[in-house]
Amino acid sequence: PAEQRRAKALRGMLVAAETRLQMLQGRKFSFADEALGQFATQPVLKPLSEYDAVLARLEKLILGTGPLAARVDAFNERFTIPKARLQSVFDAAIAECKRRTKAHIELPEGETFTMEFVTGRPWSGYNYYKGGYKSLIQINTDLPIRISRAVDLGCHEGYPGHHVLNLMVESKLARAKGWKEYEVNPLYSPTSVLSEGSANYGIDLAFLGPERLKFERDVLYPLAGLDPKSADAYWNMQQMTEGLSGARLTIAKMYLDGEITRVQPVELTQKYLLLSPARAEQSVGFTDHYR
Repeated sequence: PAEQRRAKALRGMLVAAETRLQMLQGRKFSFADEALGQFATQPVLKPLSEYDAVLARLEKLILGTGPLAARVDAFNERFTIPKARLQSVFDAAIAECKRRTKAHIELPEGETFTMEFVTGRPWSGYNYYKGGYKSLIQINTDLPIRISRAVDLGCHEGYPGHHVLNLMVESKLARAKGWKEYEVNPLYSPTSVLSEGSANYGIDLAFLGPERLKFERDVLYPLAGLDPKSADAYWNMQQMTEGLSGARLTIAKMYLDGEITRVQPVELTQKYLLLSPARAEQSVGFTDHYR
């Protein structure tokens, strides 16, 4: 029944608030206890040794000289969107994300968002939901933005991601049911698991692999001034390195639990996520800021 589900959700929010307040007062939780207290979840993480086999395979597949991370990063840098073309590329990506979302989800009249390009943030993209079916979406340009991020951020921050979930929560829970607690969007709470999970899943939901490759190649690459003939190679690189993504949380756990010092997570992030020093620093900086 709805009221029982509401009560369960409220208890989760209150436990999260209590956990967060204790942290602000100086209490130290283990990674696992912090995840359980704030997000009502217990992530099962692989040890870094599990990813060594993936790196070994990539060493054989991605030829060249120098460290694997440097080779992969140098290859990926070839697919950077020039700053002067960011607006047009992101406008096109978000418009397509919205078109695909509207085919399945009825959006309320008047829903809209404002997009800004910013600097000096610990994240690559962020959605500030303003209420009234309106969002502010910010894209961080501290580091060059690669072509794959247009669809990623368009879906994750916009359609069918954060923007759509938030306006549906406002419409169906805060307005239709009068549940006042959903007029607040607590960051450190179990609702964030639903929010981030649905936003990540929304990317593949909106764009099945071959459809996304075709859209990027035929529409976004020309807008970005990139050679559409190179789209397949970049796509293949992304598929090959996707199996390493879980290493980020393992490194975060090691760092937050005090198993490694501040320098080590940057080095491990470079190695296991195949990032440049600057991108690895941004990744660990996000962990510093949001845990």
